[in-house]
Amino acid sequence: MRGVLAGRLAGTGTTIFAEMSELATRTGAINLGQGFPDTDGPAEVMEAAVRALREGRGNQYPPGAGVPELRQAVARHQRRWYGLDVDPDREVLVTAGATEAIAAALLALVEPGDEVVALEPYYDSYTAGIAMAGGVRVGVPLRAPDFRLDVAALRAAVGPRTRLILLNSPHNPTGTVLTREELAEVARIAVERDLLVLTDEVYEHLTYGVPHLPLATFPGMAERTLTVSSAGKTFSFTGWKVGWVHGPAELVAAVRTAKQFLTYVSGGPLQYAVAEALDGQDDWVRGLAAELRGRRDLLVDGLRRAGFEVYVPDGTYFVTADASPLGFRDGRELCRRLPELCGVVAIPSVVFHERQGPDAPSAPLIRFAFCKRPEELRAAASRLARLAPSGS
Repeated sequence: MRGVLAGRLAGTGTTIFAEMSELATRTGAINLGQGFPDTDGPAEVMEAAVRALREGRGNQYPPGAGVPELRQAVARHQRRWYGLDVDPDREVLVTAGATEAIAAALLALVEPGDEVVALEPYYDSYTAGIAMAGGVRVGVPLRAPDFRLDVAALRAAVGPRTRLILLNSPHNPTGTVLTREELAEVARIAVERDLLVLTDEVYEHLTYGVPHLPLATFPGMAERTLTVSSAGKTFSFTGWKVGWVHGPAELVAAVRTAKQFLTYVSGGPLQYAVAEALDGQDDWVRGLAAELRGRRDLLVDGLRRAGFEVYVPDGTYFVTADASPLGFRDGRELCRRLPELCGVVAIPSVVFHERQGPDAPSAPLIRFAFCKRPEELRAAASRLARLAPSGS
């Protein structure tokens, strides 16, 4: 019998996050691998979800596009934070998290053989989504130590078969936040080549001292950009899986065509709660960013004391560290050994790259998550100190 898994998904398999989280559970190690907080978001938002459940709002199928209250709240959020005018009835679609929004957009817009240009390292669902759509992934590398966008490389990556640019800023896993100048160049290329852009902005509110600038606010981009975000990262409810995509009505309608055959709808009562969060929790969101900046600095200091070379991120939950100063060139192997060496779990950055062997340039890089309680990060820093060379 031939192989069971379709060839276009060959090489995807079980995600590295599942593998490393299982390793953390089995060994009792501190899990700094998968990017989820270890505390919940605002109590008022949880109560709003309970209230919706008890009042019977969303317990049956919600509208396919999402409940009007949430679509309207998304539109108000975009206007309040970024000055974008979004029609909640025609230009907003609620999804089962950002992952479904991205997958549905790729399935709806990419024909087999179309090229999708994406920043490398890639979040792993991008690779799977492009493969499921039959697209061809073309990478534009963000290279250590600064992880900046090479605009010349982006321009060179765009060819006659390019359909779409898949952008991610703030960027997972590097923590890079694209600058106004970098985004202006992306916009210029997209307009010149008449490309669509799908932009993943789930960490939009988690930046540290630098602004997040939505690509849709740049000249010529509102009519060709699909913007994705979610409640998971903004409000620390990653398990709720309530996301959304907004953009031109024609593109959103196309995404909805694909989305309706994936989950159809999801999270009805939670949608009402997220609507309340978007309208009433701006101060909480600003406070979360300030707290995470302190936690970032706490982990960065611990990693440096352990002997890692650390690349300080401008956004997201994640910090990248180079293990080669400690004598480790294979980050994947080191991550599998970290629980026994020091009781910590992290993610090897090489899994987010095209080249994944131990000789790849990214092989010694490791991604650590700092979206954990300060006491957990201090404990992790103390354990990581066991890796420090004696006498350092």
